[in-house]
Amino acid sequence: MRSSGWTPSIVPNGDDQTVYLVKDDLGRLGAVWGEADAEATDLETVITDLLTGQYKDPVRVIAFNIAEHWAKDVSEDIAQELRRRCDLQLRDVPSSIQDFVERNEGHDRHQLTLRLV
Repeated sequence: MRSSGWTPSIVPNGDDQTVYLVKDDLGRLGAVWGEADAEATDLETVITDLLTGQYKDPVRVIAFNIAEHWAKDVSEDIAQELRRRCDLQLRDVPSSIQDFVERNEGHDRHQLTLRLV
């Protein structure tokens, strides 16, 4: 039996869609790109999954758009958005993503100064 060399694609078919994938460190088991439903790779779902502890130890988030021919590490953008949402909700960053946020939010982080009245 001859092998065609073809492998199934994880890329969504047809639509001009940006896909977000999270690299998760599973400790002794190694790091993995988490399996995701094709309909659950949008930005909002990934941010919600990170905020609700769906990943053990997120390392990196990448985004790609096949129709537009680009791929990019968006970890810094995601970390900043996670911090922003937690700040707006007046809550601490969840422990499951705290290392990710601190490692990736960039050097431009400005601490909010609250004036006590």
